[in-house]
Amino acid sequence: MSLLRLFTSKAPAVSSAIRSNITQQKNLVRRSFSTAPALWHGKEGVSKGDGPYTVNFVMPDGEEISVKAVEGDTMLDLAQRYDIDLECACEGSLACSTCHVILEPEYYDKMEEPSDEENDMLDLAFGLTETSRLGCQIEMNDDLDGLTVRLPSATRNMRVDGSKPVHH
Repeated sequence: MSLLRLFTSKAPAVSSAIRSNITQQKNLVRRSFSTAPALWHGKEGVSKGDGPYTVNFVMPDGEEISVKAVEGDTMLDLAQRYDIDLECACEGSLACSTCHVILEPEYYDKMEEPSDEENDMLDLAFGLTETSRLGCQIEMNDDLDGLTVRLPSATRNMRVDGSKPVHH
């Protein structure tokens, strides 16, 4: 005999108490699980070709792809909007180094210094240079118009590169 049938047929008092509790819960105010806003890559309503700024992506094979950007776009936003193969294992949460890019010195000097958290992640990046940054942390502005971003020949993604989880 199922547990539900046991409660509904053998114990009418328990059954009515459960129904009463369910009715009371339906009358409570429902709150969402999280109070933080959802984070989405890119900007709503911005499509390919929109924006006053130009960014040049140089692929590992030397191919150059020029794209348009708007104020506040990150390199990760642009890569996703234009289907550029820039990996992003942590989805821009500053928890990996897979969106590592290499900038030209003139543009690197126009940007703010990387945060300690970004530097910690950059230490894990493949092919680190003096002008390396994480693509998720570079936001477009007037000073960066014409920026050239070089993608390294490889990324270091532990989960994809064969790491096996260890059971504790």
